[in-house]
Amino acid sequence: MADSNPPTSPRSAPKKPAPQSRWPRRLVRWAWVAFVVGVIFFLVYPFMVSTNFMFLFGKSPSLAELEDPKVEQPSQLFTADGVLIGKYFRENRVPVTLNKMSPMLIKALVATEDVRFYEHSGIDATSLVGAVYSNLRGDKRGGSTLTQQLAKNLYNTRRGETRGGLGYIPGVSLIVAKTKEWLTAVELEERYTKEEILRMYLNTVEYGSKAYGIKVAAKTYFSTSPDSLNTEQVATLVGVLNNPTAYNPRFHPEASRKRRNVVLDRMAQAGVITEAEAKRLQPQPIVLKYQVEKHIDGPETYFRSAISQAANKWCEANGYDLYRDGLRVYTTIDSRMQEHAEAALHERMKALQRSFDNFWRNKGKQPWVDEKGDEIPDFIATQMKRTEAYKTLAARYKNDPAKLEEALNTKRPMKVFTWKKDDNDTTLVMSPLDSLAYYKHFLQAGMMSMDPFTGYIKAWVGGLDYRFFQYDHVKQGRRQAGSTFKPFVYLTALDNGYSPCDRIRDQRVTINYVEDGKPMQWEPDNVTREFTGINMTLRHAMARSVNSVTAQLTEKVGWENVAKYAHKVGITSPLLPVPSIGLGSAGDVSVYEMVNAYGTFLNNGFRSEPRIITRIEDRNGNVIAQFDPKQHRAISPETAWLMTYMLRGGMEEPGGTSQGLWDYPDLWHNDNQIGGKTGTTSNYSDGWYMGMTKDLMTGVWVGGEDRSIHFFRSQQGEGGRMALPIFGRYMEKVYLDKKLGYTYGHFPKAPGKISKKTNCLTADYRPRRRDIDTVAADDLLERMNNGGGVPDSLKGR
Repeated sequence: MADSNPPTSPRSAPKKPAPQSRWPRRLVRWAWVAFVVGVIFFLVYPFMVSTNFMFLFGKSPSLAELEDPKVEQPSQLFTADGVLIGKYFRENRVPVTLNKMSPMLIKALVATEDVRFYEHSGIDATSLVGAVYSNLRGDKRGGSTLTQQLAKNLYNTRRGETRGGLGYIPGVSLIVAKTKEWLTAVELEERYTKEEILRMYLNTVEYGSKAYGIKVAAKTYFSTSPDSLNTEQVATLVGVLNNPTAYNPRFHPEASRKRRNVVLDRMAQAGVITEAEAKRLQPQPIVLKYQVEKHIDGPETYFRSAISQAANKWCEANGYDLYRDGLRVYTTIDSRMQEHAEAALHERMKALQRSFDNFWRNKGKQPWVDEKGDEIPDFIATQMKRTEAYKTLAARYKNDPAKLEEALNTKRPMKVFTWKKDDNDTTLVMSPLDSLAYYKHFLQAGMMSMDPFTGYIKAWVGGLDYRFFQYDHVKQGRRQAGSTFKPFVYLTALDNGYSPCDRIRDQRVTINYVEDGKPMQWEPDNVTREFTGINMTLRHAMARSVNSVTAQLTEKVGWENVAKYAHKVGITSPLLPVPSIGLGSAGDVSVYEMVNAYGTFLNNGFRSEPRIITRIEDRNGNVIAQFDPKQHRAISPETAWLMTYMLRGGMEEPGGTSQGLWDYPDLWHNDNQIGGKTGTTSNYSDGWYMGMTKDLMTGVWVGGEDRSIHFFRSQQGEGGRMALPIFGRYMEKVYLDKKLGYTYGHFPKAPGKISKKTNCLTADYRPRRRDIDTVAADDLLERMNNGGGVPDSLKGR
């Protein structure tokens, strides 16, 4: 029987269900993982950035930095009488409040840079999306808000310690930096009002030409203040913010004008100005009154280097930066006394230079001469090789001497110093060699005036004009002191048993000594090349600056002791303990040292530390450093008083070398007393005068830039002719300026009973005229020494 259910053919057999694909389920699972990771990352990433997780993201601003951002501000420099004389800065900015800015400025800024500024909380999502879309289309456009830009300006979110490990990976570094800017912007919006953010922004942003902040920018480009800016000026400055270099109106005027017009369009769109106003202003050119403030704003003076050194030293020791922390540095310099000192020095040096030029013109020589008065051959060529300009040219034309020679002799217009114009400069066509020879002809000078009781420096003139001569002849320059060093010999004697009335004969003397193991002899000459044979008192000998007496006294007290006492009272330069030390030829010293040392005599024997800064305040006006007078006893009060008495001898003893001061009548009211000492080196290279009144100690040096540049065997080259007149004119100006408060009068009285004899035979003689010449003074002194006394006709003069 046939099977009713025959076997099914393979073709008709039922199919097994195909296994289900796993990929959709995996995709769903990965999507969920990605979503969860994304959410976690979105929540954790900002925390990682703000905490600089594993040092990958770099430092973010701390809470303290957010609440008190340290914006770079210039430090200001003030004189003792409150005059602002300069600023130190890297980024020159001076913050101002919103009410001192033009309202148009704020409206233009918002309309151009962040139109929804008052609506967002630090991040503008609309602007951000628009920026992404524009960049995808190839149109570069930023989406940063003003608050984000402020965050970047305040905290340097893209450089320095704000860059972590990821900050050096291209692309990633930008994302991290942007994240920090967003986070910081939100923090700023939470802590500050919109007005405060605008104020900080306008005071910190860069406007090009080293101008930071709106106050400096307004001054730099338009010589005006932020509250006086007009509409086109506002638009120009807001336009610069987009790119301070490309849109700088001084260097790229056409690009700046186009950018300004864009700003005017956006101001019109925002309703800040009308469209008609924008169209009226757009064709107008940009009119600048451009003046860039220098690294140090204000008149260029020599004492700044001393202030900079002192202030920077303190700042480094105390964690401040003079060029960014907005400090207020108050100096000891009195602006009025500084002006009087500069005027007195310029008046004398202008006349002296004329005499100097005539002197050498009449001799038919250049002023660089040897000891015999012969012109030094190839002097300028030799000096040229020592200059930086020559070294630069020599390196450039190392293998081409002909090119080097050509460069040294190629003429071009140069702005140079001159006494022939009121502004002391002119333009001449000359080569580098011509320029060097031109400047070598000028006599130089240095002057410092100090209150010896506090050490406060009141005036500091380091040269003729800092614009052309940067070398400072007050502290940087050191020269032989000549006879102004003699008082240290007499100081040594007075402190070791001698009195002003002790006598030494003016006679030729030979001093034997040993130097470097070799026997030596020294026979000093007097300036007159003559010896009077008079048995002189020490006071008279110092007043007349008699070399023979000083040399003998040096031998008696010991030249080693003279060096020791000079160092005691304020000389810091090395001194050779040799017989000629008393004549100022044993070492080079500065005006700064000499003023300090002489000041010890006036200050009752206390040596003051010269000061040029009195205090430093922070940017908020809080005193953070006070520099009080610092002094210590160097010599006894009696010896100090005796030295002022000795120095008065230059005016009071017959033939005293200070009597050129009688030519300045405004010094001699109310029986005024002045003491001082002239000094001249042997070849007239250096002329000195150290002058003292009851209140001030002043030192003046005059000479050539090189020791071989000088007058030759002429009275014009003496300290009494070169330097003394500067002191005389300066003190006249000081006395006549009643606001300064310096009065005529006598030196302080002796501190108790003086044990040394001061009532010498000449003590009752006080000449009041410059009508007694050297010969008459010698005759008079000899008569007095022989018991003749002072003629009645001369008493009281």
